[in-house]
This record gives sequence, structure tokens and C-alpha cells, in this order.
Amino acid sequence: MESIYFVLTWACHRTCAHCYDERFHPYYGADLERQVETASRNVPLIIANLPERMSFVDLDAGMAERRGRIILAGGEVMLPAIRESILYPALRQIRAKYEHNGGVELIVQTTGDLLTPRLIGEMLEHGVEVISVSGIDAFHEGYEEEAVREAHKQKLTAWFQAEGLLEWVSAPERVPEQRYFHFFGATPGSWIGKLWPRGRAQANELSTATLTDNFCNAWSGGRNFLERRYKGSEVSIDPEGNVFPCCIKTRLPLKGSLLTTGLDDILDAHVGNPIYEAINAGKPERMGLTHGWSVERFLEKSRTVLPSGREYQNLCVGCDKFHEEVLSAPIQIVR
Repeated sequence: MESIYFVLTWACHRTCAHCYDERFHPYYGADLERQVETASRNVPLIIANLPERMSFVDLDAGMAERRGRIILAGGEVMLPAIRESILYPALRQIRAKYEHNGGVELIVQTTGDLLTPRLIGEMLEHGVEVISVSGIDAFHEGYEEEAVREAHKQKLTAWFQAEGLLEWVSAPERVPEQRYFHFFGATPGSWIGKLWPRGRAQANELSTATLTDNFCNAWSGGRNFLERRYKGSEVSIDPEGNVFPCCIKTRLPLKGSLLTTGLDDILDAHVGNPIYEAINAGKPERMGLTHGWSVERFLEKSRTVLPSGREYQNLCVGCDKFHEEVLSAPIQIVR
């Protein structure tokens, strides 16, 4: 497939007010040890069950076969306990899995807070082709001022360029063997600028998305997640081996676990299911049609009341409620 967004750990050094998942926060002592133990046990099994060939067909380029990508993220994968025990072994295993079978583009996503020239060099030695710095926005504590964010970017840019990396925005056409760096954040106008209505972003009433903002019908949303052989396909994976059709993660995962089952088999088992075909089409409001949920009912279920008492409505809210009210018991029985 084209892209896999692989969350290696819930451990992070921040507790951001705009984070979409409450599980991303600092862990200490025995809690951190459990995070490392879980990922150390699960990640090798998950990688073993990824597709044997990480490529996709580009219908816009005469059926050309392209390399897919795996994005390794957290949390914060550059935390020492995660970096040495989880990230680097995962990079080695993925590289070995695909190096003689079409290859794969390796991307590491990080806040950039913990990067040093040494760590950048180590990632390149492990085959990382793109370092994506995700924390460039005013929601991250200490980076509220534009001048501070720019100084942070300039420092990192100098380190990246010293290692021969090119900035992604200045290189729209990828050059073979070239490495890149990339900055993004939850800034106005960006693909995630309105913030997903989930987790602390919802509790803190930071999402500005409305009913007309369909996150499902966009990249890293659910659209095309079942089209695993073709351009536009992406799924999200968590440290427990669960598979989700979107980066935000549906309230419940797909049936099947990557600890025991291949990703291809998990996805193929959902082809033809009206619920997941609706997500695949980027039309979440239609996911409940075969379960007595008309589009009108789904839209009504997409309403919620925020802590302040303000009414809020977005399709992601309806998706959450459908999973909780309709799918929760059947999925848990199967799992």
C-alpha cells in the first residue's frame, strides 16, 4: 500500500492541550517500563505481519509501481528509552524486510524538541529518508511566539543541511538517494489546522471544525484505506497491533490484530462491509445505513455538548457514537 502511519508508543515528553489522544503524555518509572515492554514485544510481531511488498500502483501514471512509505511516530520516538529500545530496532527490521523486495521509504516523525546533530546522523545511518518535525505551531508550550518557532526551525534546518538533507517544500520532485526534512504543525490553513475533535483538543474546545469539515474525506482520513494496492491508501497502527482506517483512529479498531494476522488479510476481510466501505468512500455519514442509522440520524448523532455547554457538531462525533452504540459489543466479542 502507499502509506502506513505506525504509532510505536504512547510515551511523549509533552501533554499538549490540542492533542487528539489522551494516551500521549509523559510516563515515568514502572509506567514507562510497561510502555517499553509492550512495544518491545509487539513491534517486531507487527512488522512481521506488514505486507511482504510495500508498494502501490499509481493509476495517474500509467499503472506505474511506486514505493510505499512507513511513518514511525509517537508520542515522541526520540525519547531515550523509546529511541534505543523501539525505534532503532524497528528501523533495522523494516529495512531488512524490504531491502530486497522493492524497498520502502522510511519516515520518522518527531516534535523536534529532542533532536541533536548526533541523533540526526544516527537516523540517517538507519536508513531514514525523511525527518518530519511536527511540533511547529503555537499550541506547543514554549513555542507560542512566531519568533521562537522560527528560531527553532532555523537551528534544525542548519543541522539538517549539514547532513545533506534538503527541505521538502523546496524539492517537489524526489531525487533518488536524496534525504529530506519537513516541518508542519497545527497552523491555520494546514491540513490539521482546525484540529480533530477528539481527546484534549475536544475537552479544551480547541477544534474549529464544523459539520462541513469532513476529515474522513481527506488524506490521513479514512478515504481509500481499503484500496491497499493503489495510490491514496493509508492505515494507522497502534502499539497494541490494532489497525485503524484513519490517523485520528476510529473509536474502535478494525477486526483482527497485527500481532497474529497479516495486514493484507485484515483489510481484505473488511472489503464489501457497508460500514467500512462508507469510510473508504469518505462518506462516514453513510456508515450506519444497514444498521438503522439514516444519514439524518447520523448527522443528529454528530452533535455533542462541550464542557462549556456550547453545542458542537462534526462527523467525527457521529462516527464515535456509531462505534460506541452499534459496533462496540460485536467487535469486542470477535476480538
